[in-house]
Amino acid sequence: MLKLTYTENGFQLERLAQFLEDWVTARVILSLRAGWHICVEPSTASFLLPADLPGVDRLEIEAQREDSEIISVCACDAEYVEIGLRGNWVSAGTEKDEGVFVVTLSDRTEFFLFKLWQESQIAASCVSE
Repeated sequence: MLKLTYTENGFQLERLAQFLEDWVTARVILSLRAGWHICVEPSTASFLLPADLPGVDRLEIEAQREDSEIISVCACDAEYVEIGLRGNWVSAGTEKDEGVFVVTLSDRTEFFLFKLWQESQIAASCVSE
């Protein structure tokens, strides 16, 4: 399962070895016990990866092997590709910009997408230094 945590400063991507249903159930139980509001709804999320990142072309092939309704890879411009995902949004309310997006893909695609995202973060931090 991939977990994208969206905050006001950006997002963080994690790969969890947990079933989506188990993770959502635990989150709902925690919210009920703590008295927090929680909203879980089907949604989409997207983020950009550099188009020249080694392996992006392979990700496009992996995405075609997946259910086309779960992941898409689209060229935005000469510099970036957009990764679109269909999963579930978990937040404190329906109008919240901060929250967690979770999606389940094949292990291979999840691992590969996570590695590409990590590499893009390393490349971005090297450029900013």
